[in-house]
This record gives sequence, structure tokens and C-alpha cells, in this order.
Amino acid sequence: MIKSLYIDHYALIDRLEINFDKGFSVITGETGAGKSIVIGALSLILGQRADAKAIRQGETKCTVEGVFDMSKYHLRPFFDERDWEFDEKECILRREIGANGKSRAFVNDSPVYLNDLKELGDKLIDIHSQHQNLSLNDNLFQLEVLDLLSETSNLKTNYSDAYNEFRKAEQGLKNLLALSQKSKEEEDYLRFQFSALSEANLQVGEQESLEAELDVLTHSEEIKSGLFKLTRTLSGDERNVEAMLKSALEGIRAIQRIFPKAEELAARVDSAYIELKDIRMEAENLFEKVDFDPVRQQELEGRLSLIYDLQKKHSLQTVGELIDLYGDLAKRLQTIDSFDEQIIALQNEVEAKRKTMLSLAADLSRKRKSAVPNIEKQLTAQLTFLSMPNAVFRCEITEKAQPDVTGTDNVQFLFSANKNGVPMPVSQIASGGEISRLMLCLKSLVAGSTALPTIIFDEIDTGTSGETADKMATMMKQISLDMQVLSITHLPQIAAKADTQYVVYKEDGNESTETRMKKLSRQERVSEIARMLSGAEITSQAVENAKAMMGAVANS
Repeated sequence: MIKSLYIDHYALIDRLEINFDKGFSVITGETGAGKSIVIGALSLILGQRADAKAIRQGETKCTVEGVFDMSKYHLRPFFDERDWEFDEKECILRREIGANGKSRAFVNDSPVYLNDLKELGDKLIDIHSQHQNLSLNDNLFQLEVLDLLSETSNLKTNYSDAYNEFRKAEQGLKNLLALSQKSKEEEDYLRFQFSALSEANLQVGEQESLEAELDVLTHSEEIKSGLFKLTRTLSGDERNVEAMLKSALEGIRAIQRIFPKAEELAARVDSAYIELKDIRMEAENLFEKVDFDPVRQQELEGRLSLIYDLQKKHSLQTVGELIDLYGDLAKRLQTIDSFDEQIIALQNEVEAKRKTMLSLAADLSRKRKSAVPNIEKQLTAQLTFLSMPNAVFRCEITEKAQPDVTGTDNVQFLFSANKNGVPMPVSQIASGGEISRLMLCLKSLVAGSTALPTIIFDEIDTGTSGETADKMATMMKQISLDMQVLSITHLPQIAAKADTQYVVYKEDGNESTETRMKKLSRQERVSEIARMLSGAEITSQAVENAKAMMGAVANS
């Protein structure tokens, strides 16, 4: 239940702090006094959208804060999921709106997302305003009411999970079929690419080796000429390098006996002689091997041409990248080959999930249908109590063409207020008073089926008066046994039955007009109800009538 509301610099409210009692309370006041302003401010801490225009003129920020007692509503898991501080006896919701239109939301002084605040607000207060009567025209709203009254919460959760699993599998199958179709369209081209790479039989490092060999072949004459010149210089004529070095070696050895230091020089010359001789022999060997081979050159050029063409075609630089592409194409073709098996497996999965979903949908539908007779009976009885003795209410359930997240049921409320009248869709009811009474009856039934801390009726009594209004007040009083009920009303019959009464009024100051709100004493309530009975000029008869009405309530 809401324990208190604090409003600072909102619309015509400068500063307002009001405490609320449990049970049945009413908020009254003249038209235009600002009752809707109070509800508007309350809506902010329930997560509704904010507007910078709501800030009191001349101020830079407005603040709305509400304190709630949540001790009976098992909301700890909701708080734990969001890592919020939890105090079931006193939960503080606060909203701050700046002049720039930006707002901040807090739960127990911790900043929170607006969506989370709204979700919490939906669990704390149900504000029923006149325009919500239009919800009766909405088949989804009617279905939600039916589910609340038939207590299908667990079944709905199980069905919703199964439906989402089915839709996920169905979408997966759709995506796979699309991918398969696209891949099938590309398959011939992929196989052509794969075949070309397969026939090429590329090897790592092949390109570099072939290019080096071709370079040798195309420059064979230059290479042979260089090798020949080397071997000729080393041993080709009488004054070749080897001969001169051998002569020098013999000369240095001749003086070793008389000049020992020459031994080291002789060893070094001998080593040079051996190295040059080895170089000459290797050059001769290479000379014999290097030869111009036009057939081999053509083979090399053809192979490299194939590699270059493949690299250009696939916009790649190396043989290694072509080999990687070959492996990737092999995997893609393997996937294409396995599509048929994957599709069959996923089709079986979709069908299994569809059967599970439809089975749960059937269970959900049976539970809804089994609750309908009792709902119709209770609602008709309540409508009779509200001075509609000939009212007929029907809850019609038909099957949808295709299941959706709510199941396979279409729900439509049918209603007739007149004797021998044919029940028609609620959307075709013309009387606002009839819609208000029907909605109150639905709220009354729902109040017994769900744990909602507070319900606020914002002029739900529109279009009613007299005995009917008195009975509507009785029904609100009954609802207040299970939850906190606040009713904004212009009807004295409803105000008189409340446990607590608040009045909203305007007060002119030196510079501006302010909306104020206060809790009324019993004597003040008599005066306020008398005003509601007689208008601006309160008569003694109206006062006596007000006392009688309140006395009758006290004695009932």
C-alpha cells in the first residue's frame, strides 16, 4: 500500500506531503481543483513518461516521492534480481525531472532504469481512470482479465516458454532453408572453383621454387659464361691462380727449415689453395648442370601462369592463401551436402516443439473455458447488485487461426443491460455508466484473484448516481478488505462510505495559485459532503443529509 506521497514543484503544486491510510479512501474536490494533478504526479513514480512542462513555473526541477509498504506482496525476488536494497516495510520511489526534460528515477535512493521503475510500479498500484474503460473494447485486455480470474499464471508461463521455443526453432528452420537455397544457387560456382584448385594440386613453397628455377633457365647463358670465366681463371692456362698459388706454396715450404715462422704462412696458403681448388671443381660441376632446356622452361612458365591466374582470379597473393581457400571451399561444399540432413533434423524438432506448444495451449484453453461459467455467474450477480437486474454477461471463446504468444483463444466479452436483450460485444455498449459498472465488477473480481497493494479509481463512477452510486461505493468498500482502495469521486454517496477522505483545493497566494490537499476530520467531511450535495452554497438541509449519510455508514 502507499503510505505517503511527497510532491515538490509539480504543476500548480509548490510543495505537498500527504499520508494515506489503509482501507477505503476517497479524494474529492471541485472540478478543476487539481485532482488530476495529484494523480499525474503519482504516475511519475510509477514509471510514466515525464514532461518538462510539468515543472512549476519558475522552478528548475520537480520531485515526486512515494513511500510504500510491500510486506504482503513477496517482492524480494524482484529486488534481488536487480540487486536493489530491499525493505518490505518502507520502500521509497523517487522521480526527479529537470527543466531540460531529462529525468532520474530512484528506488531506495539507488538510481534505476525507468523500465524497471514502471515494472515495479505495475506491481504496486493499479490506476483505473475513465479512459481505461476503453480497454474493455480490447480483446487482449479481456483475455488478460480472463487469465487472472481463471488463475492460469503457471500454465501461461509454460505455454509462453513452449511457444517461444517453437518460434525460435521455426525461425531457425526458415533461416536454414534460406541458406540452403542460397548455397544451392552458388553450388555450381563453388564446385567449379573447388575443382580448379583441386586439379592445380598446389604445394606450399612451390611458387618460390618454380620462379627460382625459371630464373636460372632464362639466364643460363649468362650463368655458364660466369662459371666458365671462374674456372678458367682458377686453372685454365699456365699462369692460372691455382698454379701460381701452388708455386708460392712450394716456395714458402722451402724456407720452413731455416725460417720456422714460415710454417704458419705455408699452412694458410695451403688452405687457400685447397679452398680455391674446391671452388673450381664446384663451378665446373655447376657448369655441366646448367643448360638451356626450352621444354622445361615452357613447363615452368605454364605452371606459374596457372598459379598467377588463380591468384588474380581470387584476389590472393600467395599459394598458401590459395591452399587455405581450397580448404574453405571444401568445408562449404561439405556443409551444402549436409543441408538436407540438417533440414530434416530441424523439421522434426520444429514439429516436436509444435506438438508440445499445442498441447499446452489446449491445457490453457481448457482451464480458461472451465472458469467461464463461474465468472459469468459472479459477474452477473454483481451487475444485478449494481441496479442492473436484467444484465447478461457472456465470455465467448473462439479458436484463433494461428497460435500466438497468448495461446489459441480469442476472447470477447458480450454484454446486455436490457431485458431480453441480445448480448453484444462490449465495444458496442453506448452507456458510459454501464461500462463503468461493468468495469468495477471486473475489478472487484480481479481484486480477489491477484495480490495488488493499491487500486485507484479515477472517477469510475461517471454516469452513475443515487442508489447505483451507493452500491458502487459498497463494492469499493468490499474490495478494500483485500487491498488499499482510493477513489477520486464527485459523488457524495461514495464519499460517505469511505474510511478516510481527502480534499483537493486551490488556494490563491500573493503571486500565484496553488493546488493543495489535506486529510479531513469528521466535521470537515460533513461540510465537504454537504458541498457535494448542494453545490457552492451549503444549506443546512445538505449538512443534515451529509450527517445522515455518514451516520448510516457508521451504523451499517
